[in-house]
Amino acid sequence: MVILSKLEQEYLLRTIESGIELFDLRALFLWAQGPLQALLPHEAMLCLQLDASGAVVRSECLHRAVLDGAALTLLARLGEELAAAWRAGPGLPAVLDPVLPGGQLSGCAELLRESGFENVLVHGSAPLEGGATLFALFGLPLRPGPRQGHFLQLLLPYLHLGLLRAPARTRPAAATAVPARPLSARELAILACLRAGRSNEEAGEALGISALTVKNHLQRIYRALGVANRAHAVARCLELRLL
Repeated sequence: MVILSKLEQEYLLRTIESGIELFDLRALFLWAQGPLQALLPHEAMLCLQLDASGAVVRSECLHRAVLDGAALTLLARLGEELAAAWRAGPGLPAVLDPVLPGGQLSGCAELLRESGFENVLVHGSAPLEGGATLFALFGLPLRPGPRQGHFLQLLLPYLHLGLLRAPARTRPAAATAVPARPLSARELAILACLRAGRSNEEAGEALGISALTVKNHLQRIYRALGVANRAHAVARCLELRLL
């Protein structure tokens, strides 16, 4: 039995409240990089949709970085193997960590090593009429165990509905339009700091400017990109391949 701390309960409630209305991949990405990270910090998440036979019919990789074709192909292969191994088990969250030998997903260890991630936490839905789903969280900073598996179980309904509601990845005009003006080198450096998870103070220290100057730059960046906050700015730059 997993007993949540008061802080974990608060994080869980915030994550659930913000996960109720996920209708596209942008919203799912921002949710995964924001509220979900508070409970389940991870480097990348693979979202898979399965048909009645368990075959992967859709794969979406949510990652802060822009992965090249070879990396995406490798993750897609790994996703198929993880899906098959997970479905052969009891339907509970499963962990693959090469440091810990054996386990339900052990046959996928070689591909995990090739991917460059240290571990993966996997859980999915039972076969459903609208399509089954499976989610793999890669690169958890702390070795995943029952506690992380419990969080993923609690949040699975929101992940499941979020993926099924979201249309397959497209490049809509609003997402591919160029910024209102080119971003300066300083602005791109600030965005790189945001992408790395740094606060205004940490970004300012790294760039040799004050936190207030960073904040002023951010306001100009938001206007240029047509976004409202830090997470949206990073997501927009990743879409535009500016970082």
